[in-house]
Amino acid sequence: MHDDGYFDERVAARYDESSAEMFDPAVIDPVVDLLVEIAGSGSALELGIGTGRIALPLAQRGVPVHGIELSKAMAARLHAKPGGEEIGVTIGDFATTSVAGTFSVAYLVFNTIMNLTTQPAQVACFRNVAAHLEPGGCFVIEVGIPALLQLLPGETILANYVSQTSWGFDEYDVARQGLISHHFSVVDGKLERNSIPFRYAWPSELDLMAELAGMRLRERWSGWKREPFTSESRKHVSVWEKPAV
Repeated sequence: MHDDGYFDERVAARYDESSAEMFDPAVIDPVVDLLVEIAGSGSALELGIGTGRIALPLAQRGVPVHGIELSKAMAARLHAKPGGEEIGVTIGDFATTSVAGTFSVAYLVFNTIMNLTTQPAQVACFRNVAAHLEPGGCFVIEVGIPALLQLLPGETILANYVSQTSWGFDEYDVARQGLISHHFSVVDGKLERNSIPFRYAWPSELDLMAELAGMRLRERWSGWKREPFTSESRKHVSVWEKPAV
């Protein structure tokens, strides 16, 4: 694995294009609206800030944003964008990397918590966030619900998308709560493969991690527009709060 993790220059150069649907204002605006509300007059810490999909519009709404990012290549793409040079980025693992100051909200979007592939690393992330939050501050996570119910008995592989130029599937390791997401794309007439490991966690496990870090669940929805969270939900947006002193 590269020093930039699984998001080296090759991946960073195409990240925005390959995730174009996630840059649609219809997708971004509800995220930013909610984060602006939670941040209030304070500042925000984004874990895995990437190329600034959320950080840039959030900063444009008047919320100071600082990011933690393992990939220098992704951070460089952020800083090359208009307004990106004003957003501070600390290079490092967001489970353990410290930054100066405290924040009214910290957030992890688009399944990024699963990039931490062990339970101790995910627990460390919650504790790291709690240490950076002001009293009364909130930690917000957007992450999918494990798609295990879609697997037939004995199966470990689940296709997740197919197009004319790209396709992908997830390979589950149920015993370890792990999965490897395999992505294949045709680039300049050549087939490229990118396989990334993840660790999935159920909402109840994340709640326990928050409790270990001294936070409590405040809200949980199935989306950024506060849709009710039910047994049919395919993802959740959860908000944990650090107690006010």
